[in-house]
Amino acid sequence: MFEDRTAAAIRLAEQLKAYQGQNPLILAIPRGAVPMSRIIANKLEGELDVVLVRKLRAPENPEFAIGAVDENGQVYLAGHAARSGATREYIATEKATQLELLHERRIRYTPARPAIDPHDRIVIVVDDGLATGSTMIAALHAVRLQQPRKLICAVPVAPAKTLADITPFADEVICLETPAIFYSVGQFYHLFPQINDDEVIAALEASS
Repeated sequence: MFEDRTAAAIRLAEQLKAYQGQNPLILAIPRGAVPMSRIIANKLEGELDVVLVRKLRAPENPEFAIGAVDENGQVYLAGHAARSGATREYIATEKATQLELLHERRIRYTPARPAIDPHDRIVIVVDDGLATGSTMIAALHAVRLQQPRKLICAVPVAPAKTLADITPFADEVICLETPAIFYSVGQFYHLFPQINDDEVIAALEASS
């Protein structure tokens, strides 16, 4: 159990201290991971940016991810996507909806600069926890195409099965807790408030 995202970020930074002073690029999956990633970037003397991905929602259950899409339009579909009732037409429509939101977020989050290039960098992709792992897989896949020197996934909590699913997409996976009973990420935090866009923008501006 973590007190809050700050406590989780401090513990993650300790596990990542081998990369301190190597100018790692810390890429946060918005929104909850952005304040965490600012702490990690500061402690590791690295740079902070966001990697923009959105989950693709199941047709009858918008809280359940059947995959994810990155801001370049690349789609990752989970193995259970076909069983969810999602047709090819549904996925195309859902992809277009989420891409529009991703483009709006990029304009809001980093209006004065392009995304930081991860090529030949040590890149650490951070989220505040994983459930299905679809969003993290899409993020790792998107970053991998840009040829980082090393690609690391860092999260406070995730089910063991999800970690097994994402391991092929990263060079290293760091996870602090792998509970046997897992319902949602929020159950492992005493305080787990929603993070809004203003907080994301403030964290990014403070680290620029």
